[in-house]
Amino acid sequence: MGDRVAVVTGASRGLGREIARQLARRGIRTVLTARAADAGESARAALATEGLPVAFRQLDVTSVEQAGLLGRWLEQEQGRLDILVNSAGVLLDPKGARAATVGIDVARQTLETNVLGPLAVTQALLPLMRAGGYGRIVNLSSGLGQLQTMGAGTPAYRISKAALNALTRTLAAELEGTGIKVNAMCPGWVRTDMGGRSAARSVEEGADTAVWLATLPDSGPTGGFFRDRQPIAW
Repeated sequence: MGDRVAVVTGASRGLGREIARQLARRGIRTVLTARAADAGESARAALATEGLPVAFRQLDVTSVEQAGLLGRWLEQEQGRLDILVNSAGVLLDPKGARAATVGIDVARQTLETNVLGPLAVTQALLPLMRAGGYGRIVNLSSGLGQLQTMGAGTPAYRISKAALNALTRTLAAELEGTGIKVNAMCPGWVRTDMGGRSAARSVEEGADTAVWLATLPDSGPTGGFFRDRQPIAW
């Protein structure tokens, strides 16, 4: 896979950084992005000490302009894009938040990052995948966005992940037959800044399914929702 190029958003830490690491270890030229330039450059430097030639580009996924700049840079400097992992995400719901009372600003910011962000980045980078007739798009979702088991609490986050799942299904249907696969995954409860120290899973375990989906063979699935490499209900 040495000729493949991947972009991982929100990759300065946590799951995004681990996904970037695992892709780079497979010989994939990996571009990690982050909103904060210092944090992103620090992550790139840390991976470089492992012998992984990962590039860094600053990207706020809520900025359509920055997404477009990334697309143009990739076209000029890499000449292609094969993998996009939409890892950037936020959980802004305050403790005890309920849909009846959660602040609209909290909901709006959550949707901007968790749904419109992946949409903007995908729109900007998809032409490179179309040009190559190949692509793997992976959206980091959550079991909290599953409609089948939807419950109370963290309403903005739940709604955003359910919407991200809808985006996954829509894109997969639109891109059927193009060589571009689109899937969503739930990493489980992972020990990251978002998940906390008490979480059951390591970042390595949480990243595994995303990397699997990012490197699917042509016979692999599209339009699915996965945890531990197994399909789960929407």
